[in-house]
Amino acid sequence: MADREPDPAPQMFQPAPPLGISRGRMVLLFLVMLVTAAGNTAMQSVMPSIGTALGVADVWISIAYTWSALLWVICAPIWARRSDRRGRKAMMAIGLAGFIASFALCGLVLMFGLAGLIPAAATLIFFAAARSLYGGFGSAAPPAVQAYVASRTPRSERTKAMALIASSFGLGTVIGPALAPLLIFPATGLVGPFFAFAAVGVAVLVALRLRLPNDAPSFAARGDVVAAPFSANSNPSVERDESDEGEAAGAAGEEAIDPETIPDLTWRDRRLRPWVIAGLLGGHAQAATLGIIGFFILDRLGLRSDPAAGTGPIGLILMCGAIATLLAQWGLIPMLRLGPRASTLWGMALAIVGVLGFSLAQDLHAIALGFAVASLGFGLYRPGFTAGASLAVTRKEQGQIGGIVASINGAAYVIAPAVGVWLYGHHQWIGFAAICLLCAAVFVLGWRSLDADAVLEGRALDDG
Repeated sequence: MADREPDPAPQMFQPAPPLGISRGRMVLLFLVMLVTAAGNTAMQSVMPSIGTALGVADVWISIAYTWSALLWVICAPIWARRSDRRGRKAMMAIGLAGFIASFALCGLVLMFGLAGLIPAAATLIFFAAARSLYGGFGSAAPPAVQAYVASRTPRSERTKAMALIASSFGLGTVIGPALAPLLIFPATGLVGPFFAFAAVGVAVLVALRLRLPNDAPSFAARGDVVAAPFSANSNPSVERDESDEGEAAGAAGEEAIDPETIPDLTWRDRRLRPWVIAGLLGGHAQAATLGIIGFFILDRLGLRSDPAAGTGPIGLILMCGAIATLLAQWGLIPMLRLGPRASTLWGMALAIVGVLGFSLAQDLHAIALGFAVASLGFGLYRPGFTAGASLAVTRKEQGQIGGIVASINGAAYVIAPAVGVWLYGHHQWIGFAAICLLCAAVFVLGWRSLDADAVLEGRALDDG
């Protein structure tokens, strides 16, 4: 085993063999994504009320997220590339650590601000600084999870696998808003959810460290390069001892690749261009919707004078949207066998209907119904875009495409929530019309330029 592996060129046109992930490990991967999603949607449930209590304009609450989102865009591809060298587990751990530190510090800053110990403007500045830990380090986890799953599933099953991972975000967005009102303790007030989810993140990080085997690349120990600079363990026999036969098969199929031979993948790659456009436009529509919805609920239900009373309705409506997202990702995609293109197009069409529906609503029930339809659409769109981008490139590029997808998702949150709230503040219909136009653009461009599902899922790997 000390000699270099045979030249893979003769098999370069053969699809990689199907690879599997055990149930226990899938649960861990699911939890890594779920805890961050639950924490972030719990934060979305309370931040409109916190902003109103601080007496700051709505748009400044949205702008406070901007720096974190920009860091996410910059850092996600870097972490993804590093995961090709250091392994997926290490990057997941870094991502969770960033989430924990960010939420704990954000909770402390906001608690001092609400108590009047810090001026409102300084509170938002410190909040944005603490939030940047999530953008800078939390961005390491999603591309690592995506690459781990994509590298161990056959092409024909990748849409379903990506839908399952995406559904962890969906389930998190159910749990977060549902628990947020229950986590507002007398001692912590509105910032209770920040501390609670930081504690849950610690528990998941410990479980990840103890239960997921190390997966540092082992190619260096099998060839001329004796010690890869980012390898945790250069002894392949030890690496196999730490895992079972299924993990060894996964390592042989995905990790036993010289990281230096993996080509650099960029947003400008012609294979990715239509998916990048769909991801950016659709992501901005979804981000603007999520940025507006909390403030819209406070306005439409007349709760501006009592911001603490707004956490319940906001959480309820976000939870309805999250359940609709799960219906799309756990039910409609596998039941209807929707491929990436179909999921993306149908998702955008439903999102337009839903946004128009809740923008016209006058009571809690109608707002919840409209937002649920919009969320159903975004729930179809998101895994469709993710799987389409994954299927557009080769298996050994999955680490990098995970970073690009995470970067695109983060790019939507750099300006879209703030611009959406700013347009909404000028006139409600301007904000909602902009969202619908973005969705319509994805539908039209996707209809014309996205590869058919049969082409995507049936194409053989062109680079091994």
